[in-house]
Amino acid sequence: MPIYEYICRDCGSEFEELTLSAEEKPDCPACGSDSVDKKLSAFASCSIGGNFNAGSSQANCGTKGFT
Repeated sequence: MPIYEYICRDCGSEFEELTLSAEEKPDCPACGSDSVDKKLSAFASCSIGGNFNAGSSQANCGTKGFT
């Protein structure tokens, strides 16, 4: 089950929720409203180029998803 991040349109609360499907929207745990929007989450990625040295701390890793 994926974890999605949501924000409540009524109270502004931000929360995470395990959901069965991408279309399922949970109620806000703070105020109980069903007016929630899914947030676009950041993710981490790492690429290894041709000049990568296993002992090096520079592996072109970042949190923007671009390499």
